[in-house]
Amino acid sequence: MGFRYAVGGFGLVVMAFGGFLLVGEPEPWRIALWLAGGVLVHDGLVAPLVIAVGALGAAAGVRLRGVPRAALVVAGSLTVIALPPLLRPGGVANASVLPLDYPRNWLLAMAAIGVLTAAHAGARAWARARARARRRRAALRH
Repeated sequence: MGFRYAVGGFGLVVMAFGGFLLVGEPEPWRIALWLAGGVLVHDGLVAPLVIAVGALGAAAGVRLRGVPRAALVVAGSLTVIALPPLLRPGGVANASVLPLDYPRNWLLAMAAIGVLTAAHAGARAWARARARARRRRAALRH
């Protein structure tokens, strides 16, 4: 419980610092509008999609809890952040503006999220199987 309070307190300090920096900006309403847009995209797009995927998984008999759900949130958030360079029309006049291969990098990030989520699920399944085998061996000894 103390750790939660420490993390919450740290979050409040970071938010206060962000507010202090925001007030110092010449046009703080533009940044506040951008932040509000992020909240709207999350609450209007990312969260409903995660809920829909979870509901479809539950209907198919797949439990999406904990790490898989977090992976969906991270993938959705990363996709929302990456949308502007992913959807840009063709090339740009100045090659230094968007110098990276954003579609490839986005796909690599999605693959990394998928691989890490699958590795976590596999490790948990392996640990559960080992625990079951240990319990069976212990029951046979008694």
